[in-house]
Amino acid sequence: MSFLTDWITNIIIFVLLATVIDMLLPSSNMQKYAKIVTGLLLITIILTPLFKLMSTDFDEVMNSIDLNGPSQNKSMENEIEMKKKEIQASQRAYILEQMAVQMKQEAEKEMMDEHGKVIEKVTIQAEDVENLPDSITGVTVIVKDKESEKDSTIETVQNVEIDTGSETRKKTSDEDTSQLASLLAEQWNLTQDKIIITVEGGTGEANEL
Repeated sequence: MSFLTDWITNIIIFVLLATVIDMLLPSSNMQKYAKIVTGLLLITIILTPLFKLMSTDFDEVMNSIDLNGPSQNKSMENEIEMKKKEIQASQRAYILEQMAVQMKQEAEKEMMDEHGKVIEKVTIQAEDVENLPDSITGVTVIVKDKESEKDSTIETVQNVEIDTGSETRKKTSDEDTSQLASLLAEQWNLTQDKIIITVEGGTGEANEL
């Protein structure tokens, strides 16, 4: 913009000077020659910027116009890439969440009917959300007894007893958890080793497979 302003300013100043010189010169052949010279000089002033632009490398002109162009473009590319990753992460989380809801609905009736358990939460780990369910690497399931919610609201005084059968109960609990995992593996068409079950009882204890 400053280049254009300087160009127009030079033309105006030269025209004014040429006019003054023409007025000062007497009416003679000298005045005729002066008009020819001033006319040639005016043409030179008008065409000089065009000659300079034609003799300058176009890439250099573009770089001089926008020196910060490359850095701004790089920053914009990085910002776009970050937004893209955020969107992909949100989409991945949403797909896994919807898949978990669907799996819970598929298995909760059989879980209730056969084992009297309520599925509280299902969490899926997967490598590629576009290839579900084949890409599932693990499923974490939290279940609890059907009556545990009612029992947790009633506080009772319990007698303290010496437990001599903890090992037997632990073995039984592991067998029950294994049965739960087997049921879920069949419902979801997964291998049993991909399913991790946490059973929350009324006592607040949890058993994991």
